[in-house]
Amino acid sequence: MDGLMEFRTEDGARVVVEGVESETGARLVSRRGGPVQAARTFEAALDGVRAAAESALRVFRDGSLRPDSVELEFGVKLSAETGAVIAKGAAEGHLVVKLHWSPEPSRTAPEPARPASEPARPAPEPPQPASADAGRS
Repeated sequence: MDGLMEFRTEDGARVVVEGVESETGARLVSRRGGPVQAARTFEAALDGVRAAAESALRVFRDGSLRPDSVELEFGVKLSAETGAVIAKGAAEGHLVVKLHWSPEPSRTAPEPARPASEPARPAPEPPQPASADAGRS
């Protein structure tokens, strides 16, 4: 099992995560026996993932496909030294992209034209207000 790491948010909140072991076999060790203290804030650790997401969104939104929405899914591993790392999946990196398009709104058919032989009906007249004399006889 990989060790625990503690990040602090910019607001000072504590975030403890299970970290990833270094591929070189080196491991971070905590002096107090608790989680290893990360060198960056939690937000700073995620900056690279945010930049990757913004770049991917720009590619898919501004391209010729023009989807109505883009959904990105990153697998992220956190490291005390390097911050957030896009996790390796079955291939070399874990990134799932879903593009969505809404169906075109159905166009309503125009109203059929009336035959020339059918006269147009006049609009009904609005009701007339009752006069003050109506009740007197």
